[in-house]
This record gives sequence, C-alpha cells and structure tokens, in this order.
Amino acid sequence: MILLLVIFPFVHGGQGKQRPALVVADTGDSDVVLARVTTQSQNTTFDVQIADWQAAGLLAPSLARLHKLATIDKSLVQRRLGKLTANDRSQVGAALTQICSGW
Repeated sequence: MILLLVIFPFVHGGQGKQRPALVVADTGDSDVVLARVTTQSQNTTFDVQIADWQAAGLLAPSLARLHKLATIDKSLVQRRLGKLTANDRSQVGAALTQICSGW
C-alpha cells in the first residue's frame, strides 16, 4: 500500500488541504480511492496506527483513518511518500476487512 501527498478534499467543499493519504484502491483510471492519514489520535474503531511511520515516508507518528475515504482525481497527487511495511499492511487489511464485513 502506497502513501501519497495529496490535496485532500474538505467534507463541505472548498480547496482542500495538503496531507498524506493511503491508497486503498487504484484501478488504473484517472481516480484513486484514499484513506486520510493523520497525526491526530482520536482512536476510533477503524483508525490503524502506522507503526513503521518513518519507513512509510511520514514525518511523524500517524494513523490511517480507514472510515474516512475519498475518491480524488490523480491530478491532486503532489508526490509519493513511501509504502507500508508488511506488518502495517496486514493491520490495515484486517481493519478494511472488518469495515466491509457487513456488506
């Protein structure tokens, strides 16, 4: 799973904010589905701490907020930051499985 620096949209419209995001799905078209990455620890059920945050290219301890997804145009991608380690990827995968288990 890749981490990107993107212009993440605000919920209520507007310009958005530059922030790191985790690629949840990229099907090869002009859009990408992202999860918000933040340093703010609200610790909801679907927040996953990124243990190896430095290896992922992040500047501070962070978590992936997997219940806060957005589909954005790839033109809003500023640059690639890095990727999750196998351990962090496993944790994110387990949380995404839990989120989708009610379908």
